Amino acid sequence: MSPLSVAPPSFLFDLDGTLVDSVYQHVLAWREALESEGIQLSVWRIHRRIGMSGGLFVNALIQETGLELPPEVAQRLQRRHAESYARQRSQVKPLPGAKKLLEALTQWDVPWAIATSGKIESAGPVLEMLEVPKHVPIVTRDQVSYAKPNPDLFLAAAAKLGADITKCIVVGDSIWDMLAARRAGALGVGLLSGGYGQEELEKSGAYRVYADPDDLLKHVYEVGIRGEEG
Repeated sequence: MSPLSVAPPSFLFDLDGTLVDSVYQHVLAWREALESEGIQLSVWRIHRRIGMSGGLFVNALIQETGLELPPEVAQRLQRRHAESYARQRSQVKPLPGAKKLLEALTQWDVPWAIATSGKIESAGPVLEMLEVPKHVPIVTRDQVSYAKPNPDLFLAAAAKLGADITKCIVVGDSIWDMLAARRAGALGVGLLSGGYGQEELEKSGAYRVYADPDDLLKHVYEVGIRGEEG
């Protein structure tokens, strides 16, 4: 590295909807869990909350519907969501270009980590599917006090990389990712692969918006990574 060169930014990735095509499995799992408690909620309303932790999702649901849910019901909802999602896991696949993007960053010596609002029991099999190397830092909901839109997950991931959060790029698919990135002081990059629109992501703080990981890899120079061209 020459005296005037600058180290590349570190990448902090969300997981569901960003690297793996799993958002709608989570939506349907939440619907099944809710219906098991006699709660009817439209799929689109559930989708708007995906990206939050399970506990925050339930709290938002209470506020939105005006329902009063005892703590034991809230806990059952989270457990039944996890069980339903586990049954659908075979349908979950890496998004186009996800593995190739992660492999390219590793090849180019660009540090990266994963920060997900999911717990380790749901994230673990997906990380294996992506063939994430053992040395890559993983931060799950179990490891922080608050999930997105709080910045805790991304701050913890940057700390594990030994990176300055203000020099990190957060890649996510939801407005909650972008809000958390903004609060952390990182640069947000949005992907459309989770179902949110470009305008929504940009209003939430996305510097750039791409279709999916493959599209991001093709335009990675736009976020300061020179790649194979050096």
